[in-house]
Amino acid sequence: MIELRTVLREWGRIGCVGFGGPPTHLRLLRQVCVERNAWIGADEFEDAIATCNLLPGPSSTQMAIWSAWRLRGWRGALTGGLAFVLPGLVVILALAAVFLGSPPRWVTGAGLGAGAAVAAVAVEAGVALVPSSAKRARSRVRWLGYALAGGLAAALAGPWVVLVLLGCGLVELAVRRWRPAGHRALVPPALLWTALKVGLLSYGGGFVIIPLMESDAVAHYHWMSPADFLNAVALGQVTPGPVVHTVAVVGWSAGGLTGGLVAAAVAFAPSFVFVLAGGRFFDRLRSAPPARAFLDGAGPAAVGAILGAAWPLVRALTEPWQYAVLAGAAVLLLGLRRGVVPTLLLAAVVGVVAVH
Repeated sequence: MIELRTVLREWGRIGCVGFGGPPTHLRLLRQVCVERNAWIGADEFEDAIATCNLLPGPSSTQMAIWSAWRLRGWRGALTGGLAFVLPGLVVILALAAVFLGSPPRWVTGAGLGAGAAVAAVAVEAGVALVPSSAKRARSRVRWLGYALAGGLAAALAGPWVVLVLLGCGLVELAVRRWRPAGHRALVPPALLWTALKVGLLSYGGGFVIIPLMESDAVAHYHWMSPADFLNAVALGQVTPGPVVHTVAVVGWSAGGLTGGLVAAAVAFAPSFVFVLAGGRFFDRLRSAPPARAFLDGAGPAAVGAILGAAWPLVRALTEPWQYAVLAGAAVLLLGLRRGVVPTLLLAAVVGVVAVH
């Protein structure tokens, strides 16, 4: 049995260097748990990934928690999960303090530049998920319908994208007929609900919940301006750890440091609960036909929602030069296959130049 301090060290390292989203996180976890130390068998690790994809919430966070649970039980799950989440949370809250409010002009320019590229990042994230999602489809026609429904909902319906994701999952279940196959002192109560929705409904990747967060943070409760929200999404991309960290910036805008910490705690809590309460049932869940059918409906809708999330991000752009930055980011990400973090940093530099 490995020691808790080993879990703290290894999972903390992943939390500090895990730039690039779920693919990077899973690769680093596999290197530590399967390839380098043989703590977990390769087949068991892959089965756990598939099961986490059946669960709502950030899958790479759940895998980090499950891997640590597999090695040291609930103590390992808490230690490893917190070590994975906290480094990026600290960084993104520190950056939120700089980028939100009344930052220097160069910081504003960097935020405008990086924010302009975020829509391209959303498209790149969605495109990357299409092959694996389509490969699992029982019906390509239904898959396309679910993806289009999710995309249109994310682009046009804001928070109602949640109902579309659930609806697509239920439709697939019905088709199969259940057969095998400005900072305030207090945290607004509405922030707790927003953060809980983020933690429970981020099927397929963090970008799914962008329309939901934008609707609550910008349109409904006015915690942030559209430009501030773009900055929040960009910060979630250039910091290590899961994209769901973006909710901490929303929390910061709604209730200061306390709001950021509470929003993050509420958003990540479901992932800890799912693993701690259900880790022993992962094999059974993955093989359950209803769970598989639901994901086969909700999954394509989530892919579509990620792609559709680009539209409200584009609408938030305010400067003509930002569209040129967006076009350049699209070329780098989709055409030249460059990394997300270097692309956003380059966009930020262009923004600094553009405002001077």
